[in-house]
Amino acid sequence: MLRLRAASERGHFDFGWLDTHHTFSFGDYYDAEHMGHRVLRVLNDDRVAPGRGFGTHPHRDMEILTYVLEGALEHKDSMGNGSVIRPGDVQRMTAGTGVRHSERNHSDTEGVHFLQIWIVPEVRDLAPGYEQKSAADFERRDRLRLVASRDGREGSVIVHQNVSIFAGVLAEGCAVSHAFESGRHGYLFVARGSASVGSLALREGDGLAISDEKEFALTANAPCEVLLFDLP
Repeated sequence: MLRLRAASERGHFDFGWLDTHHTFSFGDYYDAEHMGHRVLRVLNDDRVAPGRGFGTHPHRDMEILTYVLEGALEHKDSMGNGSVIRPGDVQRMTAGTGVRHSERNHSDTEGVHFLQIWIVPEVRDLAPGYEQKSAADFERRDRLRLVASRDGREGSVIVHQNVSIFAGVLAEGCAVSHAFESGRHGYLFVARGSASVGSLALREGDGLAISDEKEFALTANAPCEVLLFDLP
């Protein structure tokens, strides 16, 4: 079963410094029909103006992943971490018992475009943690490359939940597939470009909830970048 979440149906706010789209309910955007998909709770598509960003704020009991599409995002947190996240980088922050962090556009001249992803952890009150790894462009080219997983296999960041997250940068006409084990679910997000799943055409910003599908295949209609979540 496939359920389309069209880009135009998402929650949208433009604060001038921040242009954000919410696939699921978040902050001042509430939609009882879209509270997440399985353990995928938040999928925000954010664009931040040069030199601007989110001031220090708290989180707890959530696995927070950041995936940069364009530009560079600067991160600082109460664990003492400071980093710059660039395209191909995947950052995971375990909020656990509580952490504070800030995020700002690293550039004073160019915008930054990134995805903010929240995964509900298997247990509460984990010790806060941080990890950042890079999946080079060629590693994601015309394939679904594992970028986050429960066990950190294949060089992916560790997420404290039974999930696998794949990223692909696909050329026009490229076809990729993924097999779901029995009882598993999925979510596809088209971050850039366009793709098709069977006769269903997907454009930038579209999401697709996947359930009761053993084999999942998509074809790039134009150069595109996608994320695929394999979920319990």
